[in-house]
Formats: sequence, structure tokens, C-alpha cells
Amino acid sequence: MGRMWFTVLGPVRAWRDGAEIDLGAPQQRSVLAVLLARAGQPVSLAEIVDTLWWDDPPATAVNAVHRSVGLLRRALEPELAVRGVGRWLVRAGGGYRLAAGPDEVDLLRFRALIGEKAFAEALELWQGPAAATLPAEVRGQALFTALDREYEAAAAEAALVTGASARLVGAVELAADRAPLNESLQARLLLMLAGAGRPADARRRYDEARARLAADLGVEPGPELVAAARKLSKRPVTAQLPHALPGFSGRGPELAAALTLPDRERVGAISGMAGVGKTAFAVQLAHRVADRCPDGQLYLNLRGFGPGAAMDPADALIRLLGSLGVPAHQIPADLDSRAALYRSRLAGRRMLLLFDNARDTAQVRPLLPGTPGHVVLVTSRDRLAGLVVSDGARPIALGTFSTGRARELLAARLGAERIAAEPAAVDKIIGRCGGLPLALAIVAARAATQPGLTMAELAGELDVADRLDQLTTGDPDSDVRTVFSWSYRILADGPARLFRLFGLHPGADITVAAAASLVGLSPAEARTLLADLVRAGLFSETSPGRYGAHDLLHAYAADLAGTDEAAQSRLLDHYLHTAHRAAMLLAPGLDPLPLAEPAPGSRPEKLTGEDQALGWLTAEYRVLRALVDRSTGLAAWQLAWTLDTFQRRQDLRHDQVTTRRTALAAAKQLDDPLLLADSYRDLGHALARADRADEARAHFTYAIERYTELGEKVRQAHVERGIGYTYVKPGQYDRVLDHYLRAESLYRAAGHRAGLAKCLNENAFLQARLGRPEQARQRCEQALVVFRELGDRHGEAATLDTLGLAHTGLGRHEQAVECFTASAELCVRIGDRRSQAEVLSNLGDAHAGAGRPDKAVAAWRSAVAVLDDLGRPEASGVRKKIDAHTLPTDAP
Repeated sequence: MGRMWFTVLGPVRAWRDGAEIDLGAPQQRSVLAVLLARAGQPVSLAEIVDTLWWDDPPATAVNAVHRSVGLLRRALEPELAVRGVGRWLVRAGGGYRLAAGPDEVDLLRFRALIGEKAFAEALELWQGPAAATLPAEVRGQALFTALDREYEAAAAEAALVTGASARLVGAVELAADRAPLNESLQARLLLMLAGAGRPADARRRYDEARARLAADLGVEPGPELVAAARKLSKRPVTAQLPHALPGFSGRGPELAAALTLPDRERVGAISGMAGVGKTAFAVQLAHRVADRCPDGQLYLNLRGFGPGAAMDPADALIRLLGSLGVPAHQIPADLDSRAALYRSRLAGRRMLLLFDNARDTAQVRPLLPGTPGHVVLVTSRDRLAGLVVSDGARPIALGTFSTGRARELLAARLGAERIAAEPAAVDKIIGRCGGLPLALAIVAARAATQPGLTMAELAGELDVADRLDQLTTGDPDSDVRTVFSWSYRILADGPARLFRLFGLHPGADITVAAAASLVGLSPAEARTLLADLVRAGLFSETSPGRYGAHDLLHAYAADLAGTDEAAQSRLLDHYLHTAHRAAMLLAPGLDPLPLAEPAPGSRPEKLTGEDQALGWLTAEYRVLRALVDRSTGLAAWQLAWTLDTFQRRQDLRHDQVTTRRTALAAAKQLDDPLLLADSYRDLGHALARADRADEARAHFTYAIERYTELGEKVRQAHVERGIGYTYVKPGQYDRVLDHYLRAESLYRAAGHRAGLAKCLNENAFLQARLGRPEQARQRCEQALVVFRELGDRHGEAATLDTLGLAHTGLGRHEQAVECFTASAELCVRIGDRRSQAEVLSNLGDAHAGAGRPDKAVAAWRSAVAVLDDLGRPEASGVRKKIDAHTLPTDAP
């Protein structure tokens, strides 16, 4: 496959191995341009059509897009034109996606270079307006004009670089020439030229920009451009901003977004949890926008979260008025009068105001200017919703760093070579720090002061029970536990108690219902406490109704929680009783567990319906697994039981083996022969599904011997079915049939209808495999009657699949298709993905047998998608069917 290069930053072009590719007609170039503008992301057919035809698409628009994609695929990869499926243009999200990265698309390389601050190289990628060769009506769409604005914004950011090279200055000049009416870019270029020792060029640029604005728009230069011109010889002003952190990194996208703050949104509310780097970001941003405020900058730490008391707004105004030159004896005594004088002194000026570490909106509101023209930045652990709603502030929420951004921070502090030398250890450090900038900075400081310390050794220091002890420098302002405590100590009793008890919860987030059980309150009361924790920056709402804390905050909460046996009992019973309800909804034929009443104050959820049960188990699975691991005795065994059906249907075979081993260990502690036999049986089933037949039979043997001693006929039948299953894959069908018939006889004798129905279906499947489709059909129809009476949709889905195989064996392909289709729909509804894939594969076989290769291939492709997602090797066999039935086609 040749090396490809695509361009959209100027003419729309493509090259393979250095040779330009003929992209064909304008319509094909337009389709490719849309995909390039969204490179790496799915683009829906609707967006492509809207961009090409705007509000008047022809009736054939969708077909025209498909045809254009097909032609483009053959142009890009002529060797694949026969099959019509290419490497670069792929189906995705109801449309198409260009599967290319920064090494193949100029736009993506441009963005990567901007993120690396390689501005000159990035700006030089532009060869004119984006998509310049497209028809004017397409080129004028917002998708492409937005790229031009992105170029201008990047040039404006580049113009802020101090000590810029001649190459970078030249690149910014070219960008300014292409956007002569962009006053912000022109203003920054003036200052850049002056800083480069070219004041005459700066003055000339101002004169040219002023003349162009007058000629084209009939207006005079705006305040920003005028201020830049004045600043060339401006007198010194108040400049209180702290110095910008030299190693600041990882916030490129947030800075870029914040730098677009329009005039009507001159207040930025910067929020985030403790240690996320709000102050560093605010100072960096303030330095970037300081040129918009020629009358100076004011900075004030409001001490909203810290070791002492928060600063009163009245005291804050004394300091601010003093900085504005008001003598102490002229400052009024009351808050309102001070605020009025403060606003008067700011009127007519354009200043930057940075209020750091605010407690809440009430502390900040008296400090806001009364006139436009200022830039106000406020940092707080509170979300400052009041400023956003009532004062028009732009919310700027800072989260923890991704792995890539965390690496960027560590590389900036320690050097790229040191980080690249131990990538696995660095990733472990990032994971143990949870991407929290403060924690990463502490680790970086430790590494910088001890250059002989390896990344692996640093990672090992964090791999201890209490990571927080390692994340300290001895300075309270840079000690993770201390910084967290400043948020915790201001909480009222209720939210403080919930925060502490959250340390007992094994998951990263918690629902309102589970939180209610944890604290023994009503859901409404728990929701109020959770909202308080969100406002304090200790929790975030991860999704509607779910709340979580950063991993290190979770560890801090665990420090505070201690041992609260009552809360632990409420939490355990919440999950056990809800999971039991979910398990019974998924498999109505199960015999319920004899559970004790929930602990007082525990409020298990009242799930209704199979879909709700499946959704709850999916969302809470990690928590339930953790509870299995941390529980002992009967509770561990019961929790493992509740997960069995879900694990089987989600094909979580290895998890199932692990939880069943835990259940067996718990049963051995309980001195209950029947429970112990059940545990060996259940572990045998899990091992059988994990293709560990010999181990499975050993456990089944123990179980069946105990059941025989105890006279447990139904349980013996369950084990006989399990043993039979272990002989299916080796193809030892005589042994399979022998065990299935024994199970069937035991079920009949015990009158166990659910077990008998399952056995009938399994026997039917075997009969179909042995070439006896009529016998298989008869057993399936008997089983279906029982499953439908019991409301067992899993059994019904499995039997419909087997009945489809029987009809296939009888040559009744249409009936087979109907059975497989109904079975696949049921599998989706009950969340049994492994069975869904098998049924879809069978459905493809039935379509192929009926002479419908297109539908066969569609079903097989759906099966492959599920199998690939599950990591199942059976996908390769299904792909061979697809290859054997795929016809040459031009369809994309």
C-alpha cells in the first residue's frame, strides 16, 4: 500500500508515493473535501448532501454521494477497484470516514503541530483558502470557512510568541495578508513586528489595515487594533499578573477555545477539582490576552479554599482600590459604597482582572466591573453557575489529563528522552496519579531533583496502599492530601458524611439510589448531598443520575471513612438485593435465593422488566465484581450467583471463572454440603464455557457424586447437561447424547419443566448436528411451548436458533430465516451477544441456501462485528464465508 498525502488547506489534492492522483470531477473532489475537513471522524450522508447542495439537494443526492465515493476509492486504490472496499474511505456512523491520520492529511498535521507549538511549520502548510479549488457554492459552506477561521486563530496565537523567529513572523504576516479584515490578527501582528525590532513595519501595517477597513467596510479600527497601535509607545501600566509557569503544557485546546472569548463574554469562569491546574491555566490565559487590556492587570487571591478564612469581598475591594491608586482614607466604609467607587475607577479603562481561588459567586460578584471592555478571569473549585447564568460568564471547566496530555506535561518538566525511555512506567505513573496535574507535577519535581531515580522506581513508590503519602513535597500548597482537605473542611455535615462514606464504595461512581443506601437516607436527600459535593468540586455528575470523584479523591475519602460496618452492610445489601432482582428478571426460570431482609436504611432498586435489569447490570458490573472480591462467606457466594446469567450472555467467560472460584472458596467456609456441591457445579459450567473441558469434568464429577449422595435429582440433571456440553466441541456426539438423555430422564422424573425444556433444545441441537432434522424439529417445538409459558426469552431464543437449524436440514430455508431472525431479535433484547453472533452466522447460511448472497453477506458481516467486539476467534471462519460469497461490485 503506497504512502498517501491529502491536502485541503488550499487546493483539494491527493498523492500516492509522491505522484498526484486524478480525483476526477468537481463533485468527487467536493465529497473528498468534506471527508478531509472531518478527517478521522464519521461524516453522515446528510451532512455530505447538505454541504454539496445546501438547501436544494436533488432526489438522487444520496446515490450521487455513493457513486462519488466508489469512484474516489478506485482513484485512490486502483488495485481494490474490483472489490469496491478500500483502506481509506470506510463506512461509519451512517456515512463515511476518511481513515487517515496526521501523517496523511495536512489539516490533521496542522492541528498536531499547533498542539506542539510548532507554529511556523503549521502555518506554512496552508496554500490558500481551505478547499480553494471547489465550486464557490460549496467552498462557501461553513465547514470550510471555519477552517479559514482556524488558520487565522492559529496565526493570532502564534503572534503571541515572544522572541519569534523570522520564519514565524513571516508566516504570521502571510496569514494577516490573507485575512486583512481580521482586526485581532492585525493587532497582534503589530506587536509581534515591534517585538521583532520592526516598528516601522508595524506602523505601516496599521496604516494599511485602517485604510482597508475604511475602503471595504466604511469603519474605523476597533478598540483592539487602536490599543495595539498605542501600545507601541505606551506608558507603563499596573501589571500584577504572576509569572506564567515555564513548563506549562497540556491545555492547548482549552487555551485555544478560551482565546476566542467574544466581547459579550468577557468573564471567564474557570472551574475544576483541587489540583487540576486552574491557577496555572488562568495565569497562562491572562498573559495571552493581556494585550487586549492596555490599561493593565489586577490580580487577587481570594483564598476561597485554603488553610485560612476566605477573603471577604469588602476586604478584597480595599486591595483593588489601592491598586487603582485610591488612598486608604478615601475608601468608603461599607461594601456597596466601595463597590460603586471601584466600578467608577474602572469605567473608561480596559483592564484584565484575575480573581484566583474564589469560594463562590457571592464572593466574586461585588468585584465585577460595571462597564464593558475588561477581561475578567475567575478560578474556583465551585462551578460558579451564578456567574454563568446571571453575569454572562463563559464556563471553562478543566478536567484531568488524558494519557497523551499527561505525557506532554512530564516531558516538558523532565525532557522527552527520559519519558520515552520508560513508556510502560510512565503510563503507570499517569494511571496512579489519575491524570491529575498537581500529582503529576509532584512526581515530576521528585524526578527532577533525583535524576538517578528511574521512572519504574517512581511508579513503584506510587504502587502502595496509600499513594497520597507519596504525593507531597513538604509544602502545603503542593501536597495533594492537604489541597483536598481545603475542599472537604468547608462542607456541611451531611455532604461531608456522604463524601467520607463514598470511600467505602468500590466503584469510580455511584447512583443516587446507591448513595441513598450508603448514607441511609431517602433518594431525594441523597441527591441534595450529591449536588453539594458537585458544587464543592469534589464530585462530578458523570452521566445523568451518576456521580463520581477522581481516583485520588476517592482514596482521600477512603482515608476519612475508616470502618463503618453499618454503612458497609447497607451498601452490600443494596447491590445484592438489586442484583438478585435483575438476575430473576433476566432468567425467570431460576430458583430465587433465600435472601435475608436488607439492612435498615438500605434501599435496593425496584427494577421492572428485562431491559431495565440488563441496563442496571451493565452499568454496575464493575462494582458488583469488586464486591464479590471484597466479600466473604455467604455474601460472596450470593453475589457471584447474581452475576452468572449476565456473565454468560455477555460472554465474560474468564470473569465468570474468577467469580465462581471466589464462590467456591466462600462455600468451603460455610460447611454446607449442598452449597459446596452447587459451587463445584457452577465452576464446572464456567470452565466448560471457557473451553477448559478437563477441569470442568473434574468439578462436575465432584458435584454429581455429592448430589447422588444427597438425592438431588434436578441438580444431577443440571450436571449431566454440563458434562455433555464438554464433549460438543471435540465432536464426541455419542457421549453428548448419552449425558443429555440422562438429564432428560432426570428432569421428567422430577417434573422440572424449565430444565426439561433446556434439555429438549440441547438434544434437538445435537440431533440437527447428527443429520436428524425431523427429530430436532419435534423436540424444538416441545421446548418452545414450555419456554413461552415460563416467559423465558433466553430459552426461546436458543430454541428458535435450533429450530432454524432443523429447518435448514430439511431444506426449508424460508422457515429457517424466520426462526433465525426472531432468535437474533430476542438475543439483542436480552443482551446475549455471543448467541446473537452465532444466530446471525446461521441466518447468513440460511440466506445463502435460499440463493440470496447479498443478504447472507449482510448477516455474516453483522456477526463478525459482534465477534470482533467480543474478541472471539470464530470471526475468521465467518469472514471466509463472506469472501466466498462477495461478488464484484461498484457499490461503496
